[in-house]
Amino acid sequence: MRIKHGIILIALGIILVLFGALFKLQHWPGANWLLTVGTFMKVAGVLVLIIRMLRNPGNKAFLNS
Repeated sequence: MRIKHGIILIALGIILVLFGALFKLQHWPGANWLLTVGTFMKVAGVLVLIIRMLRNPGNKAFLNS
């Protein structure tokens, strides 16, 4: 996976968590599912970024790869 895939996963995870919080506040069904999936997506995105940075420690412009 590329770094932009990790960033996309993190962004989608944040969006899902925000919608999950909104659903939770409004007592709508599906809030727990949105919060759980959003959290797992953020964790997966961070893991992708960490693995990518560890593979290329000398890469100064890792965001451009």
